[in-house]
Amino acid sequence: MIRSAYYRSMAVAMASVALLSFAGPAAAITVYDPANYASNVLQAARALQQINNQITQIQQQATSLVNDAKNLTSLPLSTLSVLEQQVQQTRQLLGQAQRIAYDVQTIQQTFSNRYKGSALTGSHEQMVTNANARWEDSVGALEDALKVQAGVVGNIDGTRSSMNSLVTASQSATGALQATQAGNQLLALQSQQLADLTAVVAAQGRAQALESARQTAIEAEARERFRRFMGN
Repeated sequence: MIRSAYYRSMAVAMASVALLSFAGPAAAITVYDPANYASNVLQAARALQQINNQITQIQQQATSLVNDAKNLTSLPLSTLSVLEQQVQQTRQLLGQAQRIAYDVQTIQQTFSNRYKGSALTGSHEQMVTNANARWEDSVGALEDALKVQAGVVGNIDGTRSSMNSLVTASQSATGALQATQAGNQLLALQSQQLADLTAVVAAQGRAQALESARQTAIEAEARERFRRFMGN
């Protein structure tokens, strides 16, 4: 009986060793911790959100840099040389004024010599000479006015072309600088048109003033001639 009990105990020990050899070490068993898992997920989500925020900031900075570059881009179109040429042409036409120029001292001296005072009461030869000079003044002023008008009319085509180009450039401007430059050039174009209009008005006014002065001088000479005739 003792021998059979011994054999049974040996069999149990051997079976236990076999089970332990198949089960492996106890340290390899994985233990699931829900609290630790949730904390890890939350930290990962926060890190991902920070990365997304940084990406958004970088995109915004890149967009801002692109916009700044567009705003600093100069307008590829410039009509300044055309405007300067047109203004210079109008100034040259005004500078070619015949007989009586656009100068205060010249006008005063000319009127004293031909349009008033002793110029209307001198000898017969002097009166005839002054009358011819006044007629030439009027004819020259009318011719100057026509020249200025022709020059301004000649500028219309160039002005229209420049305006169309500037409006197109303004509508397709890629930044604030280009839009501002296009607007400034449009204002310069309008100023040039006003300058042409002023030149035309000045030339016409000059011609009309000289013709009116000539007519007034004719009346004054007629009175002087009548006075002399009645006196004789």
